Amino acid sequence: MNSESIRILHTSDWHLGKQLNGYPRHAEQVEVMEEICLIAENECVDAVIISGDIFDTANPPIESTELLYSTLKKLSNNGKRAVIAIAGNHDSPDRIEAPDSLARECGIIFAGYPNSCIRPFELDSGLKITESSNGFISLSLPGKDIPLRIILTPYANEIRLKTYLGEQNSEEELRTVLMNKWNETASKYCDGKGVNILAAHLLFMNEGGEMPEEGDDEKPILHIGGAQAVFTNNIPPQIQYTAAGHLHRKQIMSNENSPVVYSGSPIAYSFGEADQKKYIVIAEIKPDQKAEIKNIELTKGKKLLRACFENTTEAEKWLKTNSNALVELTMATDTFLSAEERKCLYASHDGIVALIPDVANKNELSQNSKIIDLQKNIEDLFIDYFVHKENVKPSDDIIALFKEVIAEENE
Repeated sequence: MNSESIRILHTSDWHLGKQLNGYPRHAEQVEVMEEICLIAENECVDAVIISGDIFDTANPPIESTELLYSTLKKLSNNGKRAVIAIAGNHDSPDRIEAPDSLARECGIIFAGYPNSCIRPFELDSGLKITESSNGFISLSLPGKDIPLRIILTPYANEIRLKTYLGEQNSEEELRTVLMNKWNETASKYCDGKGVNILAAHLLFMNEGGEMPEEGDDEKPILHIGGAQAVFTNNIPPQIQYTAAGHLHRKQIMSNENSPVVYSGSPIAYSFGEADQKKYIVIAEIKPDQKAEIKNIELTKGKKLLRACFENTTEAEKWLKTNSNALVELTMATDTFLSAEERKCLYASHDGIVALIPDVANKNELSQNSKIIDLQKNIEDLFIDYFVHKENVKPSDDIIALFKEVIAEENE
């Protein structure tokens, strides 16, 4: 039995370019990318897999594109380490594959589509694609005598995924189509003499188990026109590790053959992730053996905190003790916050992402809403409209501001 192993760094859901309610996260992303590069060096990994949602949108900002390329170049260690990145449901497949010819010179491999066929190459470092077919590559790594085989399944919605995989029967379940394609590829290329991995941006679940929850800030896969959840037992028995992307919380799903691992996002991207620790995953894998997994916690990125207060004095005190966090602040109040109260809160903390008034009598006010009476003066109509939209009467400051606007319009 071959005792040689391959060490994989698995990460996903970078969402470069993402903002939080308009609050920029680029500086945090720069820091966590540096941290991931440092871990790759310290852990002496042989390959890096990024399992989709590299960008947050199909047209990311220039600074995010530059951050991606500089990070991947560092991770590749001048072509001595393989870097494999697949597209997720936030990514543009064409954009992901656009730099392919230049990227391959550094040992960086992009797959935007489930049927992408990577052109073989060989670098002076010894890194080489030895076999390639639609949705599959086999790599020879520098200093390793065993091959690394990867079945590549970037995200595509159900209709396109079936088309890419050559399935003509529109009624065939997606999970069955994928299982057949994966089994065909694994039977042809994935024997017990190498390390066999599936890299996929899909929603996996255990058959008969609870459906994993897609986060409140993740673009859902499970929707009309999206993709069906795939069972872990649809994965071929030859696969030793599934590097999954899409879910932002790090988690492992059981599989009798191999672990299905979501590494999660590198920083918290929504307040639904406020209590989550973030990780990258190191998988050390020997041929025909179970993967050994190590989770390494990431330390960069601001904490996301939620808090609720009944008075601004206590809120300001708490904000000052959590000055380095991004905050969703709820203020329990009987009326709308005054302009002065808002000003004081924002002045005490520059990371307030959301300031939410929790008005005690909003339901009562809503129930008392009236039919519009166009005979009323404009100020009363404004008050009625404000109550209808916000379920609370406008404060004196808001009414005064409204009067100023009307006065300017009448000049």
